[in-house]
Amino acid sequence: MTSPTKYDDVIDSRDVIARIEELEGERDAANEADPTVGEDGFTAWERDNTEDADELKALKALADEAEGYAPDWRYGATLIRESDFVTYCQELVEDIGDMPKGMADYLVIDWEGTARNIRVDYTEVDFDGVPYLVR
Repeated sequence: MTSPTKYDDVIDSRDVIARIEELEGERDAANEADPTVGEDGFTAWERDNTEDADELKALKALADEAEGYAPDWRYGATLIRESDFVTYCQELVEDIGDMPKGMADYLVIDWEGTARNIRVDYTEVDFDGVPYLVR
C-alpha cells in the first residue's frame, strides 16, 4: 500500500484510514513489548520511528478534521489538493458526461470559473500544512 502524502493530488479517505491503522498497529505492538516512556515523554517506538510517528500524527489530524465534513469518510471520500482542483473539476465534468460531444475546438471553457462554482460544495481541510478540498 502506498501511504497518502501531502504531495498527492487526490487522496482516498480509505487509504488514510488504512495507513493510520497500520501505523497504530506497529506502534501498539512496539509499546506492548516496551511500554516505558522516556524522560522526553516519548515511547521507544516514537523515538526510533520519528518519521512514522510524524506521519501518524499528520494523518490522524487530517482524519479528525475531514471526517466531520465528509459523511462518506469511512466508505471513500475524495480529498483533492487545492492546487489541482481546476484539473480535477475538468476531469470530473468530462467523466460524468456533462461536456457536449463533438464540441468545436475554437470554443473555450472557463475551467477556473467552473471550479469556483463546484467548490461551493467542498470544504477545505489541512493536511500537514497543505490545503485539500473534501465533500
